[in-house]
Amino acid sequence: MQVLRVHSPKALFHEDMAMKGALSAQSAAAMIPDGARLMIGGFMAVGTPERLIDALVERGAKDLTVIANDTAMPGKGIGKLIDAGAVSKVIASHIGLNPVTQKKMIAGEIAVELVPQGSLIERIRAGGMGLGGVLTPTGLGTEVEAGKQIIEVEGKSFLLETPLRADFALVGAWQADHVGNLSYLLTAHNFNPIVALAADVVIAEPESIVPVGVIPPDSVKTPGVLVDHLLVRAPKPAQA
Repeated sequence: MQVLRVHSPKALFHEDMAMKGALSAQSAAAMIPDGARLMIGGFMAVGTPERLIDALVERGAKDLTVIANDTAMPGKGIGKLIDAGAVSKVIASHIGLNPVTQKKMIAGEIAVELVPQGSLIERIRAGGMGLGGVLTPTGLGTEVEAGKQIIEVEGKSFLLETPLRADFALVGAWQADHVGNLSYLLTAHNFNPIVALAADVVIAEPESIVPVGVIPPDSVKTPGVLVDHLLVRAPKPAQA
């Protein structure tokens, strides 16, 4: 006979606090100082850790450097940080569908470094793996080449793209277990497992938290050894 166990919110809170590096979103935001360099997972806000971003906006974070695929759109994902004036520099493959980023870039309020998408993810991977950089032909003969070293290998020219690292990686996951193993769902996978490799501190925001063993080993895309902190479950709104 299957036994269904129903946990009270208080019991869930205590269970969450027993997890690896358990933090509320507000405590996580308080750990991140103004001027920090952040890698943030997601692609047009899909797979982006929204509660972490909301907490940074609420805290009034300033002068952040954000390394991500894009800046999403106003009111969505990284776009909320842009709206709040929390970002001073963006390193991304494109700005997303975000006219606010465009206006601030033109006005000189935000510095934007555009990197070809494949080069961007490989620079992050290189930072995570301790490599000295990535050789790629992408960008040769274009503005991307400016100021970069060109290396010849077997008669072919390549740009040396230097590695990227961050102070914090903010990761959006589908599931986490109590020791920090993470799995991702469909396209929300995107940049998340790679940015988790390349930061001094990794904070994961899972949609659900399950006991160890529930996530099949083959589905673990970020092992818990890489994760420093897990966000506890979001508090449920009080009933009227």
